[in-house]
Amino acid sequence: MGWGKAQFFDPLAKTIGGVRAELSEKKSGASWPWFTGFHKWSAGTLKKLLAKCNRSYNESFMKATNIIANNHRGPHPGVLAIVYTLLFNAGLYQVVSFTGGPHFPGPWESAEAITTYFQTYPKTILICAFLQFGAAIPLGIFTATMVSRLQFLGVRAAGAYIALFGGLMTAFNMVATALVLWVMAYPGIAQDPAVLRALYYLGFSFGGVGFSVPLGLLIAGVCVPAAFFKLLPKWLVAFGLALALIGELSVLSLVIPQALFLIPLTRFPGFIWLIAAGFALPRTVASVNIAK
Repeated sequence: MGWGKAQFFDPLAKTIGGVRAELSEKKSGASWPWFTGFHKWSAGTLKKLLAKCNRSYNESFMKATNIIANNHRGPHPGVLAIVYTLLFNAGLYQVVSFTGGPHFPGPWESAEAITTYFQTYPKTILICAFLQFGAAIPLGIFTATMVSRLQFLGVRAAGAYIALFGGLMTAFNMVATALVLWVMAYPGIAQDPAVLRALYYLGFSFGGVGFSVPLGLLIAGVCVPAAFFKLLPKWLVAFGLALALIGELSVLSLVIPQALFLIPLTRFPGFIWLIAAGFALPRTVASVNIAK
């Protein structure tokens, strides 16, 4: 009988409990409608705010990425050309005289004049060699930067590699010239006229025709593709091609001594062209498109 009563009241208790829970839930929802609405509003607002911030950050990232992608990264070739010019001429100033004083002897001068100069001014020659060696470094970096920028701007022609060959060869020959000068200024070397004279002509060949011919290749290698792609002003291209031609013709000085004047005629105007081209060559793809 006890089990029967428990069995009778158990479903009744479950029914009463379910009704109570239902009433409690309805009461709770009816009592706090403002809280439910506020929760939905705040969640929606936060979601919109996060979406806006995410879109803003994404746009900023893409803008920065495009700026980086459209700009050539590397040292400024115009500045490198200025540094090269200053170092080279500072070294040249040590051994050149504009007032008729002691000066670096030319290959047309006598063996006695060459020997006497190197025996008398070894310190001056050492300074010149040091500065000439230093000038070769920015020239080599200038060459690499210009070739890299040409390729960045879309040049896939052989001209860029010709410029690379010419510029690096010029820089290496400058280094060779500086090292030969250093050997000639070393104590005891100048006292042997035969050795000194051999080193002198070797150094002059590196720094003379060994400079002007590859420099002409560097200039031509930049000018020709720059003309086709309209990367440099027309006057600068014409000036560069004229210098390149003179530089290549200077090779005649090996067999015709009267053609020696072509070497400085390539060297000194070449300073102007290198600086102008370094500043004129576009750094961004957008500026090329505008120019076209």
